[in-house]
Amino acid sequence: MQNKEKFAEGISFKKVFWIFIIGCIFGCIMEMLLHFFKYGEWVSRQGLIYGPLNPVYGLGAAAFTIFLGKQKNIFIIFIISALLGGSFEYICSLVQEHVFGTISWDYSNQPFNINGRTSLKYMIYWGLLGVLFIKLIYPFLSKWIEKIPIKTGNIITIIMLIFIIIDCAISIMAGCRQDQRQKGNEANTYIEVFLDTHYPDSRLDKIFENKKSA
Repeated sequence: MQNKEKFAEGISFKKVFWIFIIGCIFGCIMEMLLHFFKYGEWVSRQGLIYGPLNPVYGLGAAAFTIFLGKQKNIFIIFIISALLGGSFEYICSLVQEHVFGTISWDYSNQPFNINGRTSLKYMIYWGLLGVLFIKLIYPFLSKWIEKIPIKTGNIITIIMLIFIIIDCAISIMAGCRQDQRQKGNEANTYIEVFLDTHYPDSRLDKIFENKKSA
């Protein structure tokens, strides 16, 4: 008797994609809650214009799944998670600064930081998060995702993939256009006028509350 086919079985593209989405949502909500408990106020920690999504955490969760999904050794999981998390923080900070002219975090005041983009403290946090994710969270999420009906799963995956691509494209274009506006460059094309009209500084600053000029 053959085993019944499952949706997103194993470490497949669909599995990693949904882990990415869940990681994006979890990261955004977690940072909002941490800020609230520390300062008593709600702030946006979105990384994209539409939806409670923080791609840094999504990419981290996806990387943990791809590189550590089958790893059993806790020490190896911790070390690789710390390196992966720190690398993603560094790369995302570098890209944000050079593409959008802004930064969302600066660890320059922490010991053992790397150009202020990541630090030993947060790499340790990433390592602990990786152990927690691989040992407890991922097995549960993996089984839950595989229980989604195949036809339904394929449809919502396509819809969500299109949404994420559009969301990323708009977020990147709006961020680049904001950088150009702050440099005094007038809108010369229909797209630039559209971005100025629908994604002005006031709207972007409210969505990306933790960013500041580099």
